[in-house]
Amino acid sequence: MKFFIDKIFNGEVDEWVHIQFQKFSRGEFKNRAMIVAKQQASGRFSINTTPEYGNEFVRVMAEKLGEEMTRVTGVVVSTRDLTGELDFQNKKQFMGVKQYILDREMSGNEILELCDKVPNSFMGLSFKVDDSELKIKPKAPKSAKPSSKGDAGPKVDFCRLKTKDLSIVRSLLFDQELGGGWKKIEISHDFNINEIVVSDSLKEEAGGDFALIKEKALRKGRLVRRVRVDEGEEVRKEVEFSA
Repeated sequence: MKFFIDKIFNGEVDEWVHIQFQKFSRGEFKNRAMIVAKQQASGRFSINTTPEYGNEFVRVMAEKLGEEMTRVTGVVVSTRDLTGELDFQNKKQFMGVKQYILDREMSGNEILELCDKVPNSFMGLSFKVDDSELKIKPKAPKSAKPSSKGDAGPKVDFCRLKTKDLSIVRSLLFDQELGGGWKKIEISHDFNINEIVVSDSLKEEAGGDFALIKEKALRKGRLVRRVRVDEGEEVRKEVEFSA
């Protein structure tokens, strides 16, 4: 599986990339999809990120788990009433945002089925698979707002993954050599969205349903990737995108 930033730089935009941008309006959104990766002598990687990678981490770990079982804890966050759509142990609600609490044994296939059933929900789930361990804060991420001047961005600790699985690490650090003696890589992205594309067919389909238009409209703009390896100079890359 490829993570959404990797897909954008490789021109492979799909429905999962589109979901990442549904909540964004026009504007400049700095310090998004941030990563702090550390390479250990044991061959293990310690990776911290901001919430954007949460759902993808859950999916890639579930694919790795497959038919095997593991204990899953955390929350599924949604603005919709998901009662009857998932098996939850408790429920919290605040300001229209619902948190469905999970604490039970699940197979990887069950987790994937849940991800597919409620793709617009946030999966704040934590679990282990073999020598990989995922921890995501069990709460709703902050909503996307255009960045203010001097915005230093959030603390990079919402999602934490420890793994030796190079296939996971390669898609996060797709422009870096694994190995090579580095100890720490810091990555951040700016989303510069300059156009919201609403096609005539979408207007007809929505019939005045502005929530549906917001959900399905394309966001066009420029993505800026900034990478710093250890104490070296920051390397900057840009790509135009439509998702």
